[in-house]
Amino acid sequence: MRLIVNEVYLARIVEGCNAISIMILFAAFVLSFFGKLKLTLFYILAGAVIIYAMNIVRIAVLAIGIYELPQHTEFLHSIIFPLIIYGTVFLLWVVWVRIYANQR
Repeated sequence: MRLIVNEVYLARIVEGCNAISIMILFAAFVLSFFGKLKLTLFYILAGAVIIYAMNIVRIAVLAIGIYELPQHTEFLHSIIFPLIIYGTVFLLWVVWVRIYANQR
């Protein structure tokens, strides 16, 4: 999919941008610390929704950044925005481990 803003081609959004692989990684981690069935499934679902929403925000802000600061495109795409999405997943993992530890 092409991302065009004000008739300016900014980027190409490919299959890897949809965060599916990140959601699978998140779910695998949560399942490795399997707790109560309902709580585990709810947390996976809630985490996937949070990751998906964060990814949409990430793509939107990245598009704005590329449009406004095209000289920083590579830095934004390869450093800042992966840090945001993986940082979100890491925080969700930390919360899950704390929940899991309290169940034991």
